[in-house]
Amino acid sequence: MTAIGFDRHDHSGCIADSMRAAETLCAAQKLQFTPTRRRVLELLLKEHRALGAYEILDHLAAEGLGAQPPVAYRALDFLVKHGLAHRIERLNAYAACAHIDHDHVPAFLICRACKAVAEAETGLEQGRLGRAAEAAHFTIERIVVEAEGLCPACAEAA
Repeated sequence: MTAIGFDRHDHSGCIADSMRAAETLCAAQKLQFTPTRRRVLELLLKEHRALGAYEILDHLAAEGLGAQPPVAYRALDFLVKHGLAHRIERLNAYAACAHIDHDHVPAFLICRACKAVAEAETGLEQGRLGRAAEAAHFTIERIVVEAEGLCPACAEAA
């Protein structure tokens, strides 16, 4: 399992690559990647932390893309539904998907100090939950894995 989010990297390249992957996915599935949806994804990618809907709405309103809550929620619903973003239950917020190009079971590492979020890619077949579900002939449809702790920068500062 590897986590994407706390490592040092070319952030502008990461945003550009993710936006290209999102555009490709939307084109392949004939989805409307509207300017508002695109901008919400860019905001999530830029931050490398989870953002609440109202934080996103503040950005959209300042840019003239809408000032009513449904604008942000519709864009977020679209992004989550199509695997471009994830809802972080613990924070009641959203983060861009780090693995847009393929299906996966995400696990989130949430820094309790700075609220940075890293996405790790996990697999059901590797864990106890997947084996337990298989033994019980249970079909898992949705999993939320979230761990709270300190990111490397906050741990070093502490």
